[in-house]
Amino acid sequence: MPKKIPNVAQVLIDYLKLEGVTHVFGVPGGGLIEMLDEFYHQRGTIDYVVCRQETGAAYMADGYHRATGKLGVVMVTTGPGATNAVTGVMNAEAGGSALLALTGEIAEAYAGMGYLQEGIDGKLDVNQIFSGACASSTILSSGISAQRLIEAGLRTAMDVPRHAAHLSLPVDVTGQPATKLPQKGKAPEPVTMPDSPSRYRSAPSEAPLRKVERTLEILAAAKRPLIMLGNGCREALRNKATLDAFTRFVEARGIPVITTADGKGIFPEDHPLSLRMFGIANCMWPYYWMNQKDPPYDALVVIGSGLGELATNKWNPMLIPKGPLVQLDASQRMIARDFPVDLGIVGEAGAFINALAKLSGEAPPPPDEVSERKAKVAQIKADHSPFFSDEEYNSTAAPLQPAALCRVMQEVLPADNTIMMLDAGNCVGWAAHYLVSRPGFEVHSALDMGPMGFASGAVIGAKIARPDTTCVAFTGDGAFMMQGAEISTAQRNGVGAIWVVLHDDDLSMVSQGMEHFKGGDIEDWRDMFSLGTPDLAGYATGLGADAYTVKSPKEFKAALKKAVKKADADKKPQVIVAQINRDAEPPYYNPLYVPTKEEARRMTTRGA
Repeated sequence: MPKKIPNVAQVLIDYLKLEGVTHVFGVPGGGLIEMLDEFYHQRGTIDYVVCRQETGAAYMADGYHRATGKLGVVMVTTGPGATNAVTGVMNAEAGGSALLALTGEIAEAYAGMGYLQEGIDGKLDVNQIFSGACASSTILSSGISAQRLIEAGLRTAMDVPRHAAHLSLPVDVTGQPATKLPQKGKAPEPVTMPDSPSRYRSAPSEAPLRKVERTLEILAAAKRPLIMLGNGCREALRNKATLDAFTRFVEARGIPVITTADGKGIFPEDHPLSLRMFGIANCMWPYYWMNQKDPPYDALVVIGSGLGELATNKWNPMLIPKGPLVQLDASQRMIARDFPVDLGIVGEAGAFINALAKLSGEAPPPPDEVSERKAKVAQIKADHSPFFSDEEYNSTAAPLQPAALCRVMQEVLPADNTIMMLDAGNCVGWAAHYLVSRPGFEVHSALDMGPMGFASGAVIGAKIARPDTTCVAFTGDGAFMMQGAEISTAQRNGVGAIWVVLHDDDLSMVSQGMEHFKGGDIEDWRDMFSLGTPDLAGYATGLGADAYTVKSPKEFKAALKKAVKKADADKKPQVIVAQINRDAEPPYYNPLYVPTKEEARRMTTRGA
């Protein structure tokens, strides 16, 4: 009896299971009939989570990846189903998340005939749309080539750096047998499934030794060096052995560490050598290290950051040392893109960090220099608050100061078992500046594209991936209303995620920004961008959440404690609507530092 040949849908789902995927997020439709049938037969092994809208589904897949490091998968139907998912897929690509987008397509037999929701040969070219939004976009056009193209998509998504990849699935092709290339005179043979992802993809594991040695020489020669970690280090430093090796390295040499906003907390911000975060709404401490005069700040090693606008506080020239600048990134395109470098290194962050640690005995600095640097960091912390406003942080007033709200979250949320997803808007500024993050208290943001609504989807994906972790979306009211319908997805699936919503009936980042840059009366701007006093607690309750409205830190603390407990005990979404002080502004517009003409010149030359 000839072997039964699995169809393309079965093989594709087998590959997802091989990658460790347990949940796929999306909105179903007729263009996915074969895929849905296979998910039906494999439910409990790999589950299809039906979402309320395709953009939110893509954010959930992104959150699933961020929480686990595994591949995130979004699967949506034809035409508008595919285009609705594009924003979330594009955001994953920009943010370095491994995401595979699967979109249904009409049967190839009807291509070009005006079939409903045709997305390849009609006016809507879904393949071209995704080609411009992510790293690769491919149409599975035959059961014979399906295996090769599936593996190619997985290689792209799980590459270093991580990417988003897209596969278009014509409905008739997903039902075709998945076979090897035919041989003349022989019956078709089923594809052979690999037993491990290592059979079709690999990752870089070595660092360029000579450049590692040169980096050590630069650090050894510097009197006031600094290391900056970006989000490109997140996955590497999730490995405890790598984080421990890096920590021993900086401790042995007395080198302080900062991160970018999207890398916040990948090195513990409560470590004695952490100067916390630089960039948008950054901590105050890095300014004092960079502004030293005798000796001056004289070497910077950047690992895993492209040094874009929000990572550098709009390319603040203060970041450039009076000495060498070293930049490592997995993508050659990032090296020296924004700042001239003295040493550019293309490589994987973990391999580079481990190589530095392994060779750390070479060219060690004098012990007195190490002690003196550690003392200087300690002095900065003793003499200066990390916060722009201690008064707002310690406030007990109503309506809530968002800084005080961050203080309460720090006090209540589990210190070693929390994931927080930050949305786009002023919530980023508050959290980036006032929260203290560390491995175990993860803070994730989407700062490369900054789509509003990201956190409302991502928090569900994270909680599904790590059900024993407290998962919180920190969002504004405008962003919450964009994707808040996904609370219903959480309720339907017994997902106890928590939303903390800053409520001021305004798109405040826009209102405050317009007043700052263009003048005018803030009340007129608020009237222009008002949200119309929606009942957010009623909205959340109607979607199946427990909802709380709070006006003071005391009320918020009580509500948050209750929400954390009920989220897991009842497996039910929890929404806290926090009435905030409308006049509070994140520390975007209050720089301690204005660059001189000479410092601005150093942005474009290494001559200084």
